[in-house]
Amino acid sequence: MQWHAITSLAERVQSRFDAWARIERGRFALFLPLAMAAGAAVFLTRTHDPTPMLAPAMLAQGGWLALAGRTWRVPRWIGALLAAGALGFCAAEFAAWRLPPMPELPRKASIVTGRVGSVEMLPKGRMLFLDAARIGIDAPLARRLRFRLPDTDATKLEAGDSVQLRAMLSPPNPPAYPGAWDLQRDAYFDGLAGYGRVLSPVQVLAHRPPGGAAAFIARLRDRVADRVQAALPGAVGAIAATLLTGEAASIPEADRAAFRDSGLSHILAIAGLHIGIVMGLIFGAVRGGLALSERAALFWPLKSVAALAALAAGLAYLLLTGAHVPIRRSFAMACLVTFGLLLGRRSMSLRGLALAMAAIVLAAPNAVLGVSFQMSFSAVLALISGYAFLMPKLLAWRGRGGWGRQVGLHLATLALTSLLAGTASAPFAAYHFGEMQIYFVLANMIAVPVTALLAMPAGLIALALMPLHLEALALVPMGWGVRIVLFVAHHVSAWPVARSEVPPLPPWGIILFSLGLAWLGLWRSRPRLLGLPAMLIAVLSPLWATPPDMMISADARLLGVRQAGRVELLRLSGAQRFTEDAWQRVWLGEAVTLDCTTPVCMLTPRPSGASAAILQGQDSGGCDAALRISLTPIRHHCTPEVPEIDRFALWREGAFAIWLEPGGARIVSDWSMRGHRPWVLLHGADESSVQPD
Repeated sequence: MQWHAITSLAERVQSRFDAWARIERGRFALFLPLAMAAGAAVFLTRTHDPTPMLAPAMLAQGGWLALAGRTWRVPRWIGALLAAGALGFCAAEFAAWRLPPMPELPRKASIVTGRVGSVEMLPKGRMLFLDAARIGIDAPLARRLRFRLPDTDATKLEAGDSVQLRAMLSPPNPPAYPGAWDLQRDAYFDGLAGYGRVLSPVQVLAHRPPGGAAAFIARLRDRVADRVQAALPGAVGAIAATLLTGEAASIPEADRAAFRDSGLSHILAIAGLHIGIVMGLIFGAVRGGLALSERAALFWPLKSVAALAALAAGLAYLLLTGAHVPIRRSFAMACLVTFGLLLGRRSMSLRGLALAMAAIVLAAPNAVLGVSFQMSFSAVLALISGYAFLMPKLLAWRGRGGWGRQVGLHLATLALTSLLAGTASAPFAAYHFGEMQIYFVLANMIAVPVTALLAMPAGLIALALMPLHLEALALVPMGWGVRIVLFVAHHVSAWPVARSEVPPLPPWGIILFSLGLAWLGLWRSRPRLLGLPAMLIAVLSPLWATPPDMMISADARLLGVRQAGRVELLRLSGAQRFTEDAWQRVWLGEAVTLDCTTPVCMLTPRPSGASAAILQGQDSGGCDAALRISLTPIRHHCTPEVPEIDRFALWREGAFAIWLEPGGARIVSDWSMRGHRPWVLLHGADESSVQPD
């Protein structure tokens, strides 16, 4: 009887599983790009480079299981997920392997010559990128250098010019604390060798036309930005230039903060909204214009012609704005929609999103860990799945109502769009920035229509009029739209608690939220609701994460302690504000100066935790503490059981995070978390760092 009951239960489970599989047929493939992204993330976060044949072997094994798994009674989906993960791993490994190594930069003022790659305007001064740069008489670097020009340097520079300058150079800074964002990894995959502060006016050795398509586009982008800001001076021109060229560096920090605090940052980040407006306007204009011709209307496939024209316009806009991850994702989806239209087939949005994700993981696997990739895909997934579920209800509510109900439905749709996209992407913002915007729905209900109906259309007309030098006719109304959006950003950001600081999610929390969102958004049937509790637990994950009790910067110029609900900092000359801000996002406490005036300061951040000794002036005390810390080299050591962190340890291992627990000190260094990777630079931070913001 017992065996019969077990068999019956197994049959019922199998029957329900088969019914669920029939409902979800075709949906499993949507999870494969997520496995690819996970594989790329695993490669990027490893502490050591893998053996060369590991990923290809996993790819072959997964492919074999996916094709012949049933022969060995292994579900094929296991092999498919393994193969997809291995493919993402291989893509990241190949992307890292094909890039040149990071060079060793001099630690003193140097003469640098090179070719101008691009010039970006800043609120004060300019940012200069040099290609094929030579330091002294050395061979040209295989990587670019980025320089911050003095505010007083008015030298005319264009892409392709050969220049010479004198500057202090610095390699990319390491993370502000163990587990923080890795600027060195960003620089490695962006092709940067380091940064510099120019000490004298730039000398132009030769004016040369740009060589190649990339240099031509860079020069075109600079010229468009210059002409826009000449017609629209100030912050309005900087924002208008950002919408048309993607160059956001010249936006004043106060205006950038207003966009961020009001939840309108996505308007400055060229993505799906912008390319959708561009392609939609071109599609409508071409189709409407051709329809005026009787012959074209009767004999030409107007929809297909207009779709191809819109696709060409979208590609041009993508190249002009720098081809960043969000707009590449949007353009990939637009290509799928267009090809489906040309073939007479209906496009499937979730499949298009999955294919776009797979394409980006293969082309730029390092983007997987970036905030743009994560927020962009999470927002689009929420919009597609949310509207697929809610649209029948919205259409039924509209019914045959009058204009009042139509207006109400339009406003509800605007609010719903902002709510879905903002809610899905908010945890990623909390993970990366430690903040949330409260009034983003209201701000977007005004700013998005103004951008779509006034600012962007006028900007496109201005681009078309630039060859005739008549762009001012369209830039003036574009400025009206930008001023409205700027007005909304400043006023909403000034409301009480517009921007709330929240504790950042731990890594396992953001992974759980991503899985829960994918589970909820990709399946059709009721088990999809299991994604909701996973997302809720992920949002509450900071409650189970204990921030460090102490942190020490890699350059030994900043030491922080969190105790009694506030952050106490010991700053030395040259301490970086960037590091302090990163610590503040972790600790969320009021920053005050650490009261440590005696030669040995004993600190016990937790009432039941261990104590740490901070050594100043002498290093012979503090042997009864669980940890001894000195920002200078320690010469007088205690027993080997007492761990020590001094200037040499920081030089070797980078920043430190410390938990003072009842059983002693738990110490984590940046070096132990990042390990030996091509982008990890030895010996911590450069003590003469001049890295620009």
